[in-house]
Amino acid sequence: MPKTSRRLTVHPLTLREVEVVRVTDLTPGMRRVTLSGRQLQAFTSANGFPQPAFDSPGFDDDISLLFCYPGQDAPVLPVQQEKGLSTPRNPRPLSREYTVRRWNAEIGELDVDFVEHGIGVGTTWAHRARPGDRIHITGPGSSKSFPAGAGWLLVAGDDTTIPAIGRLLDELHEEARAQVFIEIAEDAHRPALRELPGVEVTWLIRDGAEAGTTTHLVDAVRDARWWDGRPFAWVAGERTAVRDLRRHLVEVRGMPKEDIDFTGYWRRSEVVALESDGAVPDPERSTTPFERLHELTELVAPTAIRTAVELGIPELISRGVTGVADLAAGAGADERALGKLLRYLHSLDVLTMTEPGHYRLAPVGEVLTLDHMADSLHPAGVVGREMLGIHGLTASIRTGRAAYAAVTGRTYGEVRAEQDYEDRNLERRAEFAPALAVPIAESGILNDVEHLVIHSDGAGALAGEFVGTRPDLRITICALPAQADWLRRDLPATIPDEAQRARVSVAEQSVFEPGPAADAVLISRAFASLPDADAAHALRRATENLLPHGRVLLIEETFDLDDLDEHDGEEDLLALTVHGSGVRTDAELHAVITAAGLTRKAAHTVGWDTSVHELAPADIR
Repeated sequence: MPKTSRRLTVHPLTLREVEVVRVTDLTPGMRRVTLSGRQLQAFTSANGFPQPAFDSPGFDDDISLLFCYPGQDAPVLPVQQEKGLSTPRNPRPLSREYTVRRWNAEIGELDVDFVEHGIGVGTTWAHRARPGDRIHITGPGSSKSFPAGAGWLLVAGDDTTIPAIGRLLDELHEEARAQVFIEIAEDAHRPALRELPGVEVTWLIRDGAEAGTTTHLVDAVRDARWWDGRPFAWVAGERTAVRDLRRHLVEVRGMPKEDIDFTGYWRRSEVVALESDGAVPDPERSTTPFERLHELTELVAPTAIRTAVELGIPELISRGVTGVADLAAGAGADERALGKLLRYLHSLDVLTMTEPGHYRLAPVGEVLTLDHMADSLHPAGVVGREMLGIHGLTASIRTGRAAYAAVTGRTYGEVRAEQDYEDRNLERRAEFAPALAVPIAESGILNDVEHLVIHSDGAGALAGEFVGTRPDLRITICALPAQADWLRRDLPATIPDEAQRARVSVAEQSVFEPGPAADAVLISRAFASLPDADAAHALRRATENLLPHGRVLLIEETFDLDDLDEHDGEEDLLALTVHGSGVRTDAELHAVITAAGLTRKAAHTVGWDTSVHELAPADIR
């Protein structure tokens, strides 16, 4: 279940300009840059939008620093909107994320600690920073509270995690219990950290070894003495180490996945420096139109990579299976044929050869072991199975209808009716629900609502947040049978408070059926799979049992024609091939609303620039 004991707070994204006020070398390997400025307070952007004061309540909050491209004297910047940022795409802003080591709202100072190693725009900027220098920042986009309900903490990370770990220790209560493991380059790089009676800190020294090449961190956690009580783990650092640590905690220690917070801060790879400045990375080299077209149309490489994921090759290699014969046995493949695939993946730098007939994962290959990436590329994955529809794009373009059944032999609706697939699908979608639930709950949109009907994936997480903040609110979740079955099994974990859970019920019905009498109906991201006439019909039916002065709250992604994005285009084409629909423009969504006999009374922007459209029957003013 996608649960976490760390409560999420979503912040509006704001572009701020700040100034360096101090630079302090904490150790030979870490430099602190202290930033301040008027825009850390509430201010009005240059284009007239009021922006809130900077805030950073989470110990592992991160902000983005925006740098100049080599040879340029001004950075590419996002454009501030009323709530959110519009990001240029050609070129994109050159940014890097760093942890907020300290935020002092009283004096308006922000500390950011930089690990000084290797080549990088952030490392170089910090090395050259002087008081008076100015830089733009954005974020944090969200914050997480301290873990609730854990008996003790397990914390593990490398040099890059010291700012977050240092802040965690600064803010822990005196009675806290924790085991902390930190890998650093050498003993001289050990910074002073707050000492607590219940906290054990173990320093692991690479002693000349390159960062990302040792197993010190993984070995130390494997050998750790396991304390009594329920632990919560916070693990961060180099992605491969983080992956292996998480596997150990889940597979060996038996920790529930929801009790592990893990982040791959960086990935070991080779960085090429500018010839004119050895401390600055060379920007992406320009390509000819022919080369760019080749990149866009090449089929063999993505097909071969997906085949490797389907066979489980990256997973096997990451677990120490390296020889062709052993890999073939593990994957159930023909050894000769698999050898051809491995040679090709080696040529793509997805794999490297350690000795004849033996391979390891290159940095690109390591990414294939991430759960969400494998899910997207494997044809049986939640995303991968939906993605199969894109193979029918030609037929969909010719007919204007879904081609999923022609490709797979079954409609996508039939696939989603499979309980196992729907369970995994809803599990994935529920992971993203808190980022929407928290801002809606805090926005006041539901202030006068006593009974709310919800049609949405991730409805359990939405309901949990709403009843947790509104003691007088009742909720009915409407879902099809497979979804309803998953929700009933999921709700006790999503809403552990029995009194709150008692105010949430699940009804088996579709979006085409009117729900029980209610003050408001929330429909979230349910119409991308519906043609216009069906979407209008569903909206019309949603109003049938509204109480007097009731309203429909509609959340639906739209296609911004003035700010084209390839990912929006991908989603639009995929929805066409899978459902025969697509992602609507604002005008197209407005036409659906009008066809349903509704009018838009208001639009609320919440969270990360999400629009909630408040609709009412056209005859109600």
